Amino acid sequence: MKAFFHSLDAMRQGSIAILFASVLWGTTGTVASFAPNISPLAIGAFSMGVAGLLLGLFFRRHIRNDWRKLTQRPVLLAIGAFSLAIYPLAFYTSMRLAGVAVGTVISIASAPFFAVIIEKTFGNAPALTTRWVLSAIVGTIGIALLAVSETSHGKDTVQNASLLLGISLGLVAALAYTLYAWVAKQLIQHDVNAKSAMGSIFLLGALLLLPSLYFTGQHLFSTVTNALVVSYMALIPMFLGYVCFGFGLSFVNTSKATLLTLFEPVVAAILAVVIVGELISPFGWLGMAMISFCLLVQASEKQTLAQ
Repeated sequence: MKAFFHSLDAMRQGSIAILFASVLWGTTGTVASFAPNISPLAIGAFSMGVAGLLLGLFFRRHIRNDWRKLTQRPVLLAIGAFSLAIYPLAFYTSMRLAGVAVGTVISIASAPFFAVIIEKTFGNAPALTTRWVLSAIVGTIGIALLAVSETSHGKDTVQNASLLLGISLGLVAALAYTLYAWVAKQLIQHDVNAKSAMGSIFLLGALLLLPSLYFTGQHLFSTVTNALVVSYMALIPMFLGYVCFGFGLSFVNTSKATLLTLFEPVVAAILAVVIVGELISPFGWLGMAMISFCLLVQASEKQTLAQ
């Protein structure tokens, strides 16, 4: 395995790491379905909060070595930490109000476009290639088809007001996700180690998130199943997933990274079919094929590391 990674260029190593993180993140919906009595806010705050503490401890040596560089950019750190804290709260509330499929689709599919806007506004990103634009269009259409497929098999009808609020919160989650990924990338480009960047953002975000469990975390450990669910969510998709994501950001720009995470809803849909027993129409399978095509195009595209 080590020889395999050494044979790949840096861009492809980063892409593979982000895709692996997306696979782990794609398991969260299925795993959370085994603990329906836990508030989605509690799941988000606990999993991201505990993972943030673990990442901070795991990367403490790197954070200590880069402490002076990190404190020279307090505004960036604050934006990153605040965005990290907002993301799981907005994301899981969006899924509760608009439905899992719609909330996930809005949060993930709109992230690449927020990434482009942010990079164009605050960075020196080069012009988008035709390849990027076409793959983004294909991927977005695919994820929309997947959402329509899943929601068409839903049993509950979401009220219009709740749906609109859920969609709005999905957009907030996408913006928050993109912002903390962009902040991490900016810190890396300012000679901060990738582990220091991710560890510091997650540690500060955890300090903002964990106090909310006082109001929402009543059932986290009320049963063995609940305890296993939240422990898995914190340790595997969040902790290990973001270790991989941080590694990938060392070699991949924010807009490409957010496109690669479109693999997450594909994994989530497959697990929903195999484990939960949900049905996906032919349009859904077509959507997954389109997303896979988008991923292949993005993973094979070479971009400069300076972005």
